[in-house]
Amino acid sequence: MPPKLLTFPRLAPGLQATGNCTSPSRRHSVANLTNITQRGNPVPTARISGMCGRYRLSRPERVAEEFDAGPWEKAKPWGNVEPRGIAGPDPLKPRYNIAPTQPVITVRQAGLGRVLAVARWGLVPSWAKDLSMGASLINGRSETVLEKPAFRESFRQRRCLIPADGFYEWKKDGKAKRPFHFAMKDGSLFGFAGIWDRWRAPDGEWVESCSILTTAANELLKDVHDRMPAILTRAQYDVWLKTPAGEAERLVDLLSPLDAGVMTGYEVSSLVNRPQNDSPECAQEAVSERSGNLELFR
Repeated sequence: MPPKLLTFPRLAPGLQATGNCTSPSRRHSVANLTNITQRGNPVPTARISGMCGRYRLSRPERVAEEFDAGPWEKAKPWGNVEPRGIAGPDPLKPRYNIAPTQPVITVRQAGLGRVLAVARWGLVPSWAKDLSMGASLINGRSETVLEKPAFRESFRQRRCLIPADGFYEWKKDGKAKRPFHFAMKDGSLFGFAGIWDRWRAPDGEWVESCSILTTAANELLKDVHDRMPAILTRAQYDVWLKTPAGEAERLVDLLSPLDAGVMTGYEVSSLVNRPQNDSPECAQEAVSERSGNLELFR
């Protein structure tokens, strides 16, 4: 019998949300994962990460077209699955401060085409004892992804794109950390290089999760942080998604820093520090006498 998946509401072509639908007898939906406890202990809540720990996707309705992905229902390779309700941040609505352990949109390869699927941010390997492991696996270093047990199988067999239109990094400033926002100069959506896995909960439910791969910082980011998410160009999407598992080693070369010349960055307010804040103001430029070091790349 095919595995039973934890899923989100089915979407029509073009990624238009159909609303919430909750099954009262089965509350362990992917959307409720942040509320699931293990031996009475809650899954760790999101906090500022040392790498790519927050990003935004303010135009989710554009993902299907921009990433050439088919209708949402084709993202369920095991057939029709009962829709689940969404408790907490809805990945199908504009998001300005996406945090670890929250549901996010991914793009995967299915046969000859690309499909959309939702996963929990923070990779939970199939062999993990519980969900809490995912909180520490929101990022994977591209240089060692083939060496780490938590990542190597997913890198070979389960790669994905994670759509975004901006991300945040924090610059150490004494004991404080100053947040900065980075995006494309033309304002376009882009895809992080991601990997995903599925884990079976004790009650038999399947949880799908993902991680964003990182690389060395480019010229734009290096003054803020020494790492950045690996961002793929459109020309690299097919290679990333379609390369056979046996040839995965050659994909490491794709995970180099994106050209700083196509990006822009600026300092934002501390509003983004709290994952509860999820509004356009999170990505607005802050007025600071010290934020001019990114002007070269505007």
